Amino acid sequence: MDVLYFAWVRERIGLPKERVETQARTVMELVEELKAREDRYAVAFEDLSALRVAVDQDLTDFDASIETAREVAFFPPMTGG
Repeated sequence: MDVLYFAWVRERIGLPKERVETQARTVMELVEELKAREDRYAVAFEDLSALRVAVDQDLTDFDASIETAREVAFFPPMTGG
């Protein structure tokens, strides 16, 4: 699946997008796999309350299923203006 990173998440990880092979069944399981990869992922996912997630472009929660997902995106909350 494709994993996309936006704003400061992309800056901390150093990639805008990557292809990930995973056995994760939920977003949270994917996050745990990513955090275990390298420190830069652990830092980016340190405070999940500061992140939002979308699965196949639908905003969702970290307990959402990703078993049939093609894309997961992580980004900070959006602010209006």
